[in-house]
Amino acid sequence: MRWPRRLPIDPFIAALFGTVALAALIPLRGTAAEVGRVAAQLAVALLFFLHGAKIAPRAALAGARHWRLHAVVLLATFVVFPLLGLAAAPLRPAVLTPELYQGLLFLCAVPSTVQTSIAFTAIARGNVPAAVFTASFSNIAGIALTPLLVTLLLQGSGEVRVSAGSIGTVVLQLLVPFVAGQLSRRWTAGWIERHRSLTGRVDRGAILLVVYSAFSAGVVAGVWDEVSPGRLIVLIAVVAGLLALVLGLLHAGGRLLRFDRADRVTILFCGAKKSLATGLPMAAVLVQPEALGLLVLPLMIYHQIQLVVCAAIARSWADRAPPTPARTDA
Repeated sequence: MRWPRRLPIDPFIAALFGTVALAALIPLRGTAAEVGRVAAQLAVALLFFLHGAKIAPRAALAGARHWRLHAVVLLATFVVFPLLGLAAAPLRPAVLTPELYQGLLFLCAVPSTVQTSIAFTAIARGNVPAAVFTASFSNIAGIALTPLLVTLLLQGSGEVRVSAGSIGTVVLQLLVPFVAGQLSRRWTAGWIERHRSLTGRVDRGAILLVVYSAFSAGVVAGVWDEVSPGRLIVLIAVVAGLLALVLGLLHAGGRLLRFDRADRVTILFCGAKKSLATGLPMAAVLVQPEALGLLVLPLMIYHQIQLVVCAAIARSWADRAPPTPARTDA
């Protein structure tokens, strides 16, 4: 396999772990913690408003007709992943602490990414219109499906408690801003397109604020005393193994179901990815602050590993792609 010249160690990922270190050294306490929590909630609402305003329904619908491909990606994201998470239950507590195992389950309930799924599909010369639709639809469906899966997988499993009121909070804090963003596209889409760098900074700033608030609460509550360097190494190995297993299943499944090469590329990159940008804000809404830090740690690690691995795979597939361009229809 030919590796890319530069592995995508995203500066934003470095900023995330820098924020974790800052929270460990200077955690928010008392009134500052409450102000940080409210600010994080407002930032999350703004983030989902921007997501709604940025997604163009007509562009995404260009690939909507390929229902078999979309069904495979949705099943991988919201059925296969949760089943694999449940199958990992014997790892608790000898390999993973109960809190880290809950984080693994949460990772399995998060929707796919949008931007990087489409980008890697394009690099590997896959079915880009289908990738646009299936990745966007995964995020939209995840607004409803992820809270439901989190409730089913994590309810009553220790420190993580998902109440019925959390679902209403999801509607008010995530779905309502998203729908408002969609409805505002007539007035906001052009402005957002002209200020991509600004909206990108808002996205990243909102996530960093959520991480700082969450990890501060974890530090104050003392939950990080339970994570040793050895546990962290084991967690990295488990998360990497999960990614390898899903990639293998999707690669074999695409061939078994007789998808052509372009569709197999799309299935691989859209079905195996997990969205940090969507998962962290959802966790902030659904989970108690003191339990949030450990819960999102597996997702943060998975996100970085998937970038490195999928970049290598995309470059390899691009080098072996036929000379004819990828098809543009669904």
